[in-house]
Amino acid sequence: MSLLVVEGLGIKFGGLHAVKDVGFTLKSGEIVSIIGPNGAGKTTLFNMISGIYLPLAGRVMLNGEDVTGMSPNRLAERGLSRTFQNLQIFQSMTVLENVMAGFHLQARGPVLSDMLGLPGSRRRSREAEAGARLLLERVGLERAAEREAGALSYGALKRLEIARALALRPKVLLLDEPAAGCNAVETEEIDHLIAAVAAEGVSILLVEHDMKMVMRISNHIVVLDYGEKIAEGDPATVSRDKRVIAAYLGAQATEAANADG
Repeated sequence: MSLLVVEGLGIKFGGLHAVKDVGFTLKSGEIVSIIGPNGAGKTTLFNMISGIYLPLAGRVMLNGEDVTGMSPNRLAERGLSRTFQNLQIFQSMTVLENVMAGFHLQARGPVLSDMLGLPGSRRRSREAEAGARLLLERVGLERAAEREAGALSYGALKRLEIARALALRPKVLLLDEPAAGCNAVETEEIDHLIAAVAAEGVSILLVEHDMKMVMRISNHIVVLDYGEKIAEGDPATVSRDKRVIAAYLGAQATEAANADG
């Protein structure tokens, strides 16, 4: 059974189709990548799936439930979390506090209890800290737990944002350009992290411009151009598709395929 089903999603801005009739499925533990040139509609598609935009057409099914247009917090409660192109990190908070914030969003208690620091509130805080430390270890940032987040390298901040998204214990994780702006070493670290998360059963929907990374870790690829799906399939199939080569990949696809073959 597919965990996430996207059917015929579409939206217009100023009378123009930003995304038109896009659909695909995502199974448990699978990595599906959405690729295409700048302006192809990738982030707009993410925004519809994650409840930021309300689609004008189509629907989103999560674990068999129609969640089309559902707010991001309600989607998080149902197991869908995401990161953004632009880092959403609390720079002046510690690395640990950033991840703990994800746990508190997931398990908020009574306001009065939290304000007064009652036992239930203190217990939730201890549990959040313990869970956050485990996630920091998972993303390789356990030694930076007490550092101010703003002091981290860009690649480390990307891994921190993934850790905070994982604090919501998602079944489906949307990653919007997680390797953007990273050097080769940082990209490899994120590559391995994504593969490890998927191996644990989390379904991952990925938007990424690093085609070597996409070809290496994806189970399935969906290609957009001008808001429409022009191709989909496994990496080898997509890399040979003439429409994809003409629209976006060019020689880069052939190089990535040869590197993996």
